[in-house]
Amino acid sequence: MSLHSTAAQLVTLAAEEKGGNHESLDPLVTGGGAFLILLLLLWITTRFNRDR
Repeated sequence: MSLHSTAAQLVTLAAEEKGGNHESLDPLVTGGGAFLILLLLLWITTRFNRDR
């Protein structure tokens, strides 16, 4: 398979989707959840670096 034919197949596959958003994926909930997870990881990291 060449790069051109693979890219053409991916474009065709992407064009068949109806916007790409799944009904259960709310952008606000997804972004908020990711933000909270990142804040939790930041808090954990700072707890382990008390010696600085």
